[in-house]
Amino acid sequence: MTRLQSDTSGVLLASAEGIARVQAALRERGFDGWLIYDFKDRNPIGRSLLGLEWTTRRGFALVPASGQPRLLIHAIEHSSWRHLDWPRASYSSRQRMEEGLRALLAGCKRVAAETSSRGDVPYLDLIPAGMRDVILDTGVELCSSGDLVSTFYAVWTPRQREEHGRASQLVKDLARDAFARAAEHVSRGETITEGALAAWIRSELAARGAPAQADCIVAIGPTAADPHYDPGEVGEPIRAGDLLLIDLWGACHDDSVPADQTWMGYFGSELPPRFAELWTVVKAARDGVVASLRERHARGEVIRGFEGDDVARGIITDAGYGEYFIHRTGHSIDRDIHGRGPNLDNLETRDDRILVPGVGFSVEPGIYIAGDVGIRTELNMHMGPDGPEVTVNEPQQDVFLLLKD
Repeated sequence: MTRLQSDTSGVLLASAEGIARVQAALRERGFDGWLIYDFKDRNPIGRSLLGLEWTTRRGFALVPASGQPRLLIHAIEHSSWRHLDWPRASYSSRQRMEEGLRALLAGCKRVAAETSSRGDVPYLDLIPAGMRDVILDTGVELCSSGDLVSTFYAVWTPRQREEHGRASQLVKDLARDAFARAAEHVSRGETITEGALAAWIRSELAARGAPAQADCIVAIGPTAADPHYDPGEVGEPIRAGDLLLIDLWGACHDDSVPADQTWMGYFGSELPPRFAELWTVVKAARDGVVASLRERHARGEVIRGFEGDDVARGIITDAGYGEYFIHRTGHSIDRDIHGRGPNLDNLETRDDRILVPGVGFSVEPGIYIAGDVGIRTELNMHMGPDGPEVTVNEPQQDVFLLLKD
C-alpha cells in the first residue's frame, strides 16, 4: 500500500508550470476554477493530475483561474496529500466537510469538474449524484471539464506517440501472421478454432513487445455479428469459405498508448459479392472520416467528436445499412485502450468535446447483421502537430484472400 507519490516529476499539478498552464486554460474558457473530487479511486483523471496514490476519504482540490490552488481533505489523510504544497483545510464530520466546501468555492461562479450533463459522456461523469447535490448547494454552476481533460490528461506525449507507432506496426504484422497461421491450418485440413487462434495472438502480443492491455477478438462471419464476441477457450472452428474478423490491441508498457486495429480475411480465392459490398461500405465510411477530419483541419475548423461519427454513420445509412451500425464510430485512446478523451460518437452519447491537438482515437465503422455476418475495419488516428494522422502504415484496402484455388 503506497500513500505518497514518491516521484512527482511527471505530475501536472505538482509544478508551478503545470498550474499556470491549467489556469490559462480556465481563463480562456471562462471558468473560475477546476474542482477535482475523488473518493477511493473513483476519479482516475484527478488522481493522475494530482499525483495521488492512496486515499480512503473524500477529497477536494480547487485550481482557481488565478491565485494559489487549495485543498479540502479529511483530517486523517494529510500524508497522502503532502506532496502538494498548497493551502489546505481539513474536516472530520460531514457538517464540517460541507462548510469547508462552501469556503473552498467562495467567490466562484462557473466551476469545471468531472461531470456530464444527463450522463452524455459517461467517461467524464465521475461525481456521484449525491455529491453533485452538495456541490451545487454552494451556489456554483457546475460545468463539464471535458475539454480540460482532453488537453491535460488525454493528449499523447512525444514518447507515447513514438511507442504507439511501434505498437501499431507490431499489431499490423501480427494480424497478418495470424491470418497466415489460420490459413495454413485450413489448407492442410487441420482444425483451428477461434479460441485457439485468439490464445496464440495474446501470447504473441506479449512475446513481441506489446504486453500491456493485450487482448483480441477472433470471430468468423456469424459470430462477428456480435462486435465484442468472446469465443472463450474454443469457439467455432475456422473453415474454408469463412469470413474472419481479427481485432487486436496492446501497448509497450502500462504508461504507453495502445494500438488497436481490426482486419478482415476470407478463406477462399474470391470474395463473395455480398461480403465485397459490405466491405466497400465500411471502408468508405472509415476513409470518409479520415478525409473529413483532414479537410476540416486544413480549413481551420473546430472539430468535435460527434461530427466524426456523423460522417461514418451517414455513409453507412445512405448505403442502406444504418440500422446495422450499432456502436459509435470510434473511442478515445490514451494510456487506456478506451481513454478519457473525446470519442467519435453521436449514437450512444453525443460527444461534443473538441478533438484538440495531441488526442488519439480509433475509427472503426462496422456492419453487424445478427446471426449472419459482422464486418469491421479499424485504424487509429492522432491529432498531430500537422493535423490528423493515421498511425498505421498502409491501412487495409481489400479483404485478405487467404486460400488459393
